Amino acid sequence: MANMIKNAKTILLAFSAGLLGAWAFQEFGPNEKIPQNGTNEFPGIPNYNVNYNSQPLPSTNAPISFVEASEKSTPSVVFIKNFSGTDQRRYSMFDYFFGTEPTQRVSTGSGVIISADGYIITNNHVIDRAETIEIVHQKRTYPAKLIGTDKNTDIAVLKIEAANLPAIQLGTSRSLKIGEWVIAVGNPFNLTSTVTAGIVSAKERQINILGGEFPLESFIQTDAPINPGNSGGALVNINGELVGINTAILSRTGSYTGYGFAVPVDIAMKIANDLIKYGEVQKAIPGLEVVEITPELAEDMKLPSLDGVIITHVVREGAAEKAGMQKNDVLTWIENIDITGKGSFEEVLSYYKPGDKVRVQFKRGTELKSATLTLQNLEGTTGVIKREYYTSNLLGAKLETVNTIEKDKFGINYGIKITSMTRGYLRDLGLNNGFVITMINGEPAKNPDEVGQYLEKFSGRLRLEGITPSGQPFMQSYNVR
Repeated sequence: MANMIKNAKTILLAFSAGLLGAWAFQEFGPNEKIPQNGTNEFPGIPNYNVNYNSQPLPSTNAPISFVEASEKSTPSVVFIKNFSGTDQRRYSMFDYFFGTEPTQRVSTGSGVIISADGYIITNNHVIDRAETIEIVHQKRTYPAKLIGTDKNTDIAVLKIEAANLPAIQLGTSRSLKIGEWVIAVGNPFNLTSTVTAGIVSAKERQINILGGEFPLESFIQTDAPINPGNSGGALVNINGELVGINTAILSRTGSYTGYGFAVPVDIAMKIANDLIKYGEVQKAIPGLEVVEITPELAEDMKLPSLDGVIITHVVREGAAEKAGMQKNDVLTWIENIDITGKGSFEEVLSYYKPGDKVRVQFKRGTELKSATLTLQNLEGTTGVIKREYYTSNLLGAKLETVNTIEKDKFGINYGIKITSMTRGYLRDLGLNNGFVITMINGEPAKNPDEVGQYLEKFSGRLRLEGITPSGQPFMQSYNVR
């Protein structure tokens, strides 16, 4: 009993001491209070302004989901197989005993159905060097016919024999805004009907990856993940409308690392329509060459702004010369669309065809001028062109007439250009892609059919005159059999 009384006294004493200590700390301790509602009264500690009584943040314009856009667009995206020859690995007789045989190389990519009767748009590099092409759509496989290609934009058009296909709904890339949600639909790593989401990171990007005579780069940049196999697939907005054709990634590893690029749909569809209707692109030529305005050029030319492009060359008898434009003029807008750089300059012109008239504004020194250009084709006229080619396996090349830009560049009135070179007679002579033949044995080279047939049949002393791809005059004699 005595022990119980002793323990109770100890507990009571400790409890009393605690109450006394708390009272003393409150009365005589530091006069600091716990911050409430984000008010920071502690020196040296960041104030995060947390308001526990605040209302929820207003909703953003992000879609609740991408379900609707995905459902609309995925049925229109196809899987493309490019069969392009035999694997070049070395094989021995032992490979056959162990079941290893030479196999046909197969590369894959994506495409987008743009018409119910079977026209499909994709990238040129997806079907490059194809011997045969197959389209896989909703578990069915179709042989595909190549309608046409354009290396300048990396666009190609295919055709399959089918009806009532789900053609994608077309949007417009002109009104696409930076920060707008987009989704990429394609077949990365052979994983069909894959959808990834992101935003438009930038527009009018030039990344210097395209070939062709007149590369047209004005890419949509997006952070929607794009990987190998996505090429040729659809970039769509949140309404499921096509706004671009996925084309490239910038990566050290070969896989997506944050930067994907798509050809704007307004450019891609103009190219596709030309290929379907005419077999080749009806490119509108303004008759001038331009460069971006760099800070150094702006300082040298005393320009107040980096917007616009500087004219570096005016083609003789071209549209710009006829409109009175000169070297060092600064082009600032076309048809009331501001030109911010070379990307926007090329994109705006890509909307037009030869014969169209466009109003332009430019600065010459401090004077603001305007003019109307009648855009021309590659032959320097305003009509539809169908360029002539001569393809020869014996010569190992395709021959074509030089265009008006090349005539101006090399200072010639005619010539036959060598393109698409493979192993053959012309390579054995030491000639290269882009070489222009102007004379053969003293006769002018003007018609690709005549030149090709002459070279195929000729034997004896052959004298060629021409221009090298770098613009140097060339003359050489050969003994041919």
